[in-house]
Amino acid sequence: MEPLQVVLSLQPNSSWPYGTEEPPLLSPSAYTALAVLMGLVSAAGILLNLLVVVVSVKHRQQRQPLSYALVNLAVCDLGCAAFGGVPTTVANAMGYFSMGRLGCVLEGFAVAFFGIASLCTVAVIAVERYMVVCRPMGAVKFQTRHAVGGVVLSWLWSFLWNTPPLFGWGSFQLEGVKTSCAPDWFSRNSGNMSYIAIYFLLCFALPFSVILLSYCQLLRTLRQVSRLQVSMGGSTNRVELQVARMVALMVLAFLVAWLPYAALALTVMLDPSLYISPQIATVPVFLAKSSTMFNPIIYIFMNRQFRDCTVLTLLCGWNPWASAQDSIAGDKTVYTQSNTRKQSYQGLEGEGLC
Repeated sequence: MEPLQVVLSLQPNSSWPYGTEEPPLLSPSAYTALAVLMGLVSAAGILLNLLVVVVSVKHRQQRQPLSYALVNLAVCDLGCAAFGGVPTTVANAMGYFSMGRLGCVLEGFAVAFFGIASLCTVAVIAVERYMVVCRPMGAVKFQTRHAVGGVVLSWLWSFLWNTPPLFGWGSFQLEGVKTSCAPDWFSRNSGNMSYIAIYFLLCFALPFSVILLSYCQLLRTLRQVSRLQVSMGGSTNRVELQVARMVALMVLAFLVAWLPYAALALTVMLDPSLYISPQIATVPVFLAKSSTMFNPIIYIFMNRQFRDCTVLTLLCGWNPWASAQDSIAGDKTVYTQSNTRKQSYQGLEGEGLC
């Protein structure tokens, strides 16, 4: 069977409520509320991530090793918001999914492709934080080639594990209140179950483990430095507190956005007899898609240098909050790898991750 035929084929017992012939799962006002909510999230995600890309391209001082991963994260979230959030907004406004089987497959693939690439990019950022803070004297320094390699690996990994449903191993199906598409977590077909099991382990559990282990080790290192009272020009406690807060916020945002969705998928796989109402199943979907708005705020806009560059871009070169001396210093700021633990923590603050 040709790949396109695989994509378009339907199982005899499949149900595809693409039109109004299926009874609506929500009231018109509820669908409208979901459309407004997803529309706001999608618009914010598109605008914020597009601004990140524009500012990073325009200001040369932003083109540093870590910035490659941060910009790639913005590109992933931009794609997810544009190809996932916008169609979902339209479908909710109409009250049903109107793009047909092919539209469902294309949307499901796009959201999964950009979403998994985003998760892998977050894992790359976590590894970078681990190397800079916990291994500042190590033989391997996080450089541009490592950042580019991590970005390329993120896209290749996502492409590798999201294309099998296009060729018959696994499938994409309507989810929640039937206004968006995703990998089919509910089918008990042996081929689909094997794909979903591997997909969950390699595309959810693996990136999450990397993120969790890296940030736990980072916090552990910060506590050790504090106990040893390493001299940091009198700023040890302040910087440690700032880094701890930022790391906690990073992990919390990741958990809020993706863990409910992953938990729902895992629950459905382990207990197929468990009934989960479409209304409840929609909540994790919306939380996961809201990460397109969280990421640029947390990872980028808490960067003091990037924030200044953003203001300069929006106000045509004028920053009302920076003194002339600060503006000059900001223009000359250059990211450097830390050779000492003190420089590592100061680098954290300068890069906006604390």
